[in-house]
Amino acid sequence: MSDSVDRDTLLLAVVSLAAGALVFYIATDLFPYHSSNHDEGVYLQQARLLLDGRLWFSTPLTDAFHWWFFVEDGSQLYGKYQPVVPALFAVGLAVGAPRLVLAVVGAGVVALVGLLTREAYDGPTSVVAALLVVASPLYLLTTSTFLAYAPTTLLNLTFAYAYVRLVRTGRHGWGLLAGLAVGLAFFARPYTAVLFALPFIGHALWLLWTARENRSALEWRLTRLLPVAGLGLLFVGLTFAYNLVVTGDALLFPFAAFAPEDGIGFGHREILGYSREYTFALALRANATMLWEFVTRFVAAPPLGAVLAGIGIALLGVRAHSEPGTPANAGRDSRLSHATLRLVLLGVSVSVVVGNVAFWGNLNALADLSDPTDGLVAQFGPFYHYDLLLPLSVFGAAGAVWLVRQTHALAVRRVGRRRALAIVLGLALVTAPVVGLAEANALSTPIEENRAFTERYDSAYEPFEDRRYENAVVFVPTPYGEWLGHPFQWLRNDAGLDGETVYALDRAPGEDFRVLDAYPDRTPYRFTYRGEWGGAPEPVTAHVEPLDVREGESHRIRFETGVVGRPTTVRLSDGDDAVTYDLEPGATDALAVEWVVTPGVARVVSPNAERRGIGVVDFDGSAELQLAVTYVQDGGATVTYRQELAVEERGDTVRLVWPPEVEVCRLTSDCGHEGMYVPGGDYLTGVQVNQTVSSR
Repeated sequence: MSDSVDRDTLLLAVVSLAAGALVFYIATDLFPYHSSNHDEGVYLQQARLLLDGRLWFSTPLTDAFHWWFFVEDGSQLYGKYQPVVPALFAVGLAVGAPRLVLAVVGAGVVALVGLLTREAYDGPTSVVAALLVVASPLYLLTTSTFLAYAPTTLLNLTFAYAYVRLVRTGRHGWGLLAGLAVGLAFFARPYTAVLFALPFIGHALWLLWTARENRSALEWRLTRLLPVAGLGLLFVGLTFAYNLVVTGDALLFPFAAFAPEDGIGFGHREILGYSREYTFALALRANATMLWEFVTRFVAAPPLGAVLAGIGIALLGVRAHSEPGTPANAGRDSRLSHATLRLVLLGVSVSVVVGNVAFWGNLNALADLSDPTDGLVAQFGPFYHYDLLLPLSVFGAAGAVWLVRQTHALAVRRVGRRRALAIVLGLALVTAPVVGLAEANALSTPIEENRAFTERYDSAYEPFEDRRYENAVVFVPTPYGEWLGHPFQWLRNDAGLDGETVYALDRAPGEDFRVLDAYPDRTPYRFTYRGEWGGAPEPVTAHVEPLDVREGESHRIRFETGVVGRPTTVRLSDGDDAVTYDLEPGATDALAVEWVVTPGVARVVSPNAERRGIGVVDFDGSAELQLAVTYVQDGGATVTYRQELAVEERGDTVRLVWPPEVEVCRLTSDCGHEGMYVPGGDYLTGVQVNQTVSSR
């Protein structure tokens, strides 16, 4: 190996290690609580299951512990994704440093793109290709999350490099590695793996076809390629076996079991009640938008990376042996010449682009097709096209190196060799600030958007930062519906739902009482927050409070509220029936309303409340009783204190969860989490709450 190759190999190693360190830094600093893509929690929750040797949760309370993107099947809950990537993340969880896995994946992707570039071009070009990968915002942002795109690409790149080395050297070890990698990639993300492998499969078939009349050549090629195909097909069988174990049908992927119409192809597509008619025209528009976003915002120093790739592709017609720096042997290998390998790599871009047209996930990643700055693509880039980093970087590097070499050659002819180097270095110094500015502009917007989500998560998880909840069951709010991990994916359960802290969904009273009965020896807590979760990511004020289950024949509740106007009414309801009381004014600082709950009956008993009509609310079984005290301010604006109490009738007694949730709402009687009363919240002057209960 020459000094030049040694130097280039060393540089490639340095760039790869630096890339891994950068990924680790971004994952730790920008995504300490994970990102707004809640699939991260799906992979990590599956990883926890695998660490315990399980493929699913087993519990009679599946609704209470239903994790985001998990399939409910009787008393079992299993993830919709294949187990390969979760198993990789499980390694990091096992050693207590899961983000180290992201760093290794990041370093591996960069190194393998460089190695493949060296196989297609030369050592210097390989270093430039590695730098282009690292400078791509898509790489930096997507690789720093616990998602499957970068790990699957790592497997795809491993297959590609091993295949090239197999064909060029004939060593069987490379064939085994290639088969293992492509098989694992298929197991991880079947469609992604097939799209990436198609050009290499085409080349393998071409090798066999061209040797059909030469028995010795045909045998040589068959013996090298069969292990690749055999191991690949073995993992295809393993994939189907996994499907059989988990879904009960070898051909039914967990992905399809979760949402049968969320797949490949055109026509009606649907997931979780959201549906679209995914036409070919819509697919072309969505994917064209994705590719435009890629080349203008998520390649290296956009659009420079795309322009350089265009130059590299335009140069494909140049014969490999006429290019400076081309190794003398591999470039003329009749089985896989430099020119042929470049065409195969170009084929990867074609198969990935064309194949993604049939997948409606690209449309969903855009959210609003008319506004590409909306949706997940604005924060991470076109992650379904992550494999395009390979051809874009390879050909971008080829274009960059060609420009430098042509400039140097021209300068040598004009001013001589001694001054030519100075001219090239001068041009590099002049263009460096422009390139740096383009890179900074490309990264600033997605980093700013992701940082806003991180700040909201930081405020939401503040009660969990410095406190451990031992032997506890914590009820988690459901801003996006009844899913754990959506959005609170940082709060994950152990595989047996028996860890130090168990997280359950805060749902209807009857369901919450079932959870409490299932964990009678644990301290219950309620996690809640004040603020708006949907829309633009703004910080919230979070609170975790201990709960107590009270049981008795009668409970007398005192609800004391700060006077913020003229008291008008008290309304008691169970969601179906309601009774209203008129309040007598008189209190200046605080007003107390007392009400009583007995088996099946709730009523207000305050002397300052005059009822209208029937004075009690009847309930059967479990219910959420709501007491609303309304004030009217000068000008007609209303302020309502709303108390929500979970109760359950049990023969001659009634249970309740204390304390109730309290909201303070302006201009409405039900404001949800935007008006949740939590310590430290920002409220209207005069707002205060005190609630007590006496049970017997």
